[in-house]
Amino acid sequence: MPAFNEASGIGSVLRTLLASPEFGSDMEIVVAANGCTDDTAAIARSYGVRVVEIGTASKAAALNAGDEVATGEVRIYLDADVPAGAGLLRELAAALAEPGVAAAVPRPEVDTSGSSWPVRAYYEINSRLPVFRGRLFGRGVIALSAAGRARFSRFPDLIADDMFLDAVFAADEKREIGAAVRVLPPRRAADLVNRVARARAGNAEFWQFMRSAPQEHRGSPDPVPGASSFSWLRDVLLRSPRLLPAAACYVLVVLLAEGRRRRSGWSARSGWGRPPAPRGGGTALDG
Repeated sequence: MPAFNEASGIGSVLRTLLASPEFGSDMEIVVAANGCTDDTAAIARSYGVRVVEIGTASKAAALNAGDEVATGEVRIYLDADVPAGAGLLRELAAALAEPGVAAAVPRPEVDTSGSSWPVRAYYEINSRLPVFRGRLFGRGVIALSAAGRARFSRFPDLIADDMFLDAVFAADEKREIGAAVRVLPPRRAADLVNRVARARAGNAEFWQFMRSAPQEHRGSPDPVPGASSFSWLRDVLLRSPRLLPAAACYVLVVLLAEGRRRRSGWSARSGWGRPPAPRGGGTALDG
């Protein structure tokens, strides 16, 4: 569980896991606190889980640090702000026991009940994009078998770690289970623009990386088939014209986010790729 300044929420996530009836001694939790300036590490330790601290605010570095001390064969990478019970993790592990399956994810359920209208409208389009179907990104939790994790040595220094993992494995090696994970979007439109700007920075960095990636990172000839700047129009709006107001909002958010990314010169190499405030997050395909 990579964690960067998650003091406000990591306790709740750990309580959900540890209080699950399905949690057992065969499950190990490793929190990789990276570059934290708050009490993330201390709060995690208070729950009796293993904590690794590194000084660099880098999700990739946190994932690698956690991998170095984890002892289990199945690895489940869980974002520190994603509420998931132990039962869900066991279902993911069970999916990995199927022949040929190396990676598994739950079905995403975006909960916009606490978000403003522009955010809800954006996800009316975003959640229908076909690029998310059968992929590993957009969930905040990914499970790998021992053989799957052995496919690559270390996580590269990328914002889009979930897109990287998706590119490592071929389509028939991935499994989306029936159980869902709750995905929480931003509440305000301004925070959504920040999140999408971060996602677009991550996208650009990922594709640049893939052009020179070593063979171990190429599980599929096309890492993200179906990704298109006009998928919102071709695959969503033309099939459901009633979504026109939502589509207009979606396009506006994407344009504002791209403008922010370009004006700020947002570096995808700066730790978690987050703006100073408010914090971003989310999948690299939000944009």
